[in-house]
Amino acid sequence: MSRFGVVFAALAGFCSSLYSTVAVASPEVNLYSARKEALIQPLLEKFTADTGIKVNLVTGKADALLKRLKSEGRNSPADVLLTTDAGRLHRAKAAGVTKAFNSVLINSVVPASYRDADNHWVGLSVRSRPILYVKDRVKPAELSTYEALSGAKWKQRICIRSSSNIYNQSLIASMIAANGVAETEAWAKALVANMARPPKGGDRDQIKAAAAGQCDIAIANTYYLAGMLNSSDEDQKRAAQKMGVFWPNQAGRGAHVNISGAALTRYSKNADNAIKLIEFLASEKAQQWYAEVNGEYPVLGAVTVGETLKAWGEFKADALNVGKLGELNSEAVMLMDRAGWK
Repeated sequence: MSRFGVVFAALAGFCSSLYSTVAVASPEVNLYSARKEALIQPLLEKFTADTGIKVNLVTGKADALLKRLKSEGRNSPADVLLTTDAGRLHRAKAAGVTKAFNSVLINSVVPASYRDADNHWVGLSVRSRPILYVKDRVKPAELSTYEALSGAKWKQRICIRSSSNIYNQSLIASMIAANGVAETEAWAKALVANMARPPKGGDRDQIKAAAAGQCDIAIANTYYLAGMLNSSDEDQKRAAQKMGVFWPNQAGRGAHVNISGAALTRYSKNADNAIKLIEFLASEKAQQWYAEVNGEYPVLGAVTVGETLKAWGEFKADALNVGKLGELNSEAVMLMDRAGWK
């Protein structure tokens, strides 16, 4: 073979090899998740098994992931942001790190109250923040609404975490939407006066404090209580078993609810695969897993919940679009500061 023929054959072989490599490259999607790996990885494995699309997972704190997306800009590898609380999803949208996406499936199965009006994000699971009470010190008949917790009978009987917590900020935002700033501020001042101790710790710490006799009422997200009830830690389980769940405002707007949700990132390079992943996470299969494993409520009404959630009974949820919680976040933070909520 001539020298030219040898070179040509080698080049042809290289090109053939390169084409083969490109042809068999696996489709993928890059996910930034504020949910811990154990709470999302099993679902991602199901998605890959169903679609053949590989998911590259990066986990971290919600605020840190948002900061990372902002700093990475158009160089970000992320395709999907998965985070907790509508307030954080609103911040991501306001920061310009997400973009609208169109999914007929999402729009047909997820209620509008759990979706961004501009289609930047969608709720994937629902969590509520009801009133938890110590069963041997409080009777359910004594309870009614969030607003009633400002009454003098609850003085030094309430445990709740700090105003820096976005779950509380969203609760206050929902009350501003329902009652206005002035009425909500007066309520917040009264609630601060009824706190059994200065706010400290997370939701589990409020439940533990109530069970230990430091307060009679705790405000916490339901999935924390569910996690404690099903924990292998006997101390946590015993503390949780002392608590009852009361659904407030059932004769009015309903109990406050929030979401965990997903957004398509602004500079996604695998947008089609990203939308497929988001649609999968909103599917009945994924929703059933959330309901059974995470102690959260599905966004799909037809999905049945696990035994722990079922024991707490059905409840009326606030129908407010959760996007409003993000829109009113700054107002809520300022209000809590004026009320002296540490």
